[in-house]
Amino acid sequence: MKQTLRHQQILELLKQKGFASTEDLVAQFDVSPQTIRRDLNDLAEHNRIRRHHGGASLMSSTVNAAYDSRKVMYAKEKDGIGRAIAAEIPDGASLFIDIGTTTEAVARALLDHQELRVITNNIHVASILSQKEDFTVIIAGGEVRNRDGGIVGEATRDFVQQFRTDYGIIGISGIDTDGSLLEFDYHEVRIAQAIINNSRQVFLAADHSKFGRNAMVNLGHISQITALFTDAAPPAALQKIMEEHQVACHIAD
Repeated sequence: MKQTLRHQQILELLKQKGFASTEDLVAQFDVSPQTIRRDLNDLAEHNRIRRHHGGASLMSSTVNAAYDSRKVMYAKEKDGIGRAIAAEIPDGASLFIDIGTTTEAVARALLDHQELRVITNNIHVASILSQKEDFTVIIAGGEVRNRDGGIVGEATRDFVQQFRTDYGIIGISGIDTDGSLLEFDYHEVRIAQAIINNSRQVFLAADHSKFGRNAMVNLGHISQITALFTDAAPPAALQKIMEEHQVACHIAD
């Protein structure tokens, strides 16, 4: 079994049981204790699980990892996702770009485009795209979160609802196997919902670590998006739901 698939299944198992011992995981996956320890150490290093003596449990569903940590997690994968999304955006398009380190990778990949019109509630995205003189960059008003440069609040949502764009690009903290899109911050969710409702096409940017990850606020459902851009095949249950709702899946190199 590939390591990425085993990681997904470990997370799903922890979601069901809350805690799993190293011995249980060795028996479940028929691999050596050293392999399971490496898997758990890797997942813990990326803030997916909490290591305990003799096993592991899921991370908190109420608090996200720090922005500086998220920025370096799966950076190569996020850059690939960014390039894959940028390849689908034509010159002269209008788009929303939401909060998140993966959407910031999308912004960097868009710098070779021409004459884009971008509305964002992400200070970092605005800073990246303002390098292009032919881009129109509109930044939403509202409360700036100093922890990650996101702009949130009722004023932000009202601002977003004034526009109708060709594309909406959003990130996510977790995607459940039933297709639920999960986030940590209720205020952030309200903005993302407004972007979904006011975009002709919605692109979800999410690396494989988001599959099966738990977070406490329900943003919506995978059926509401046009396409998922990721770096590895989603779990089979999620793929089936996407096929049923005709949600495209693009796996970046």
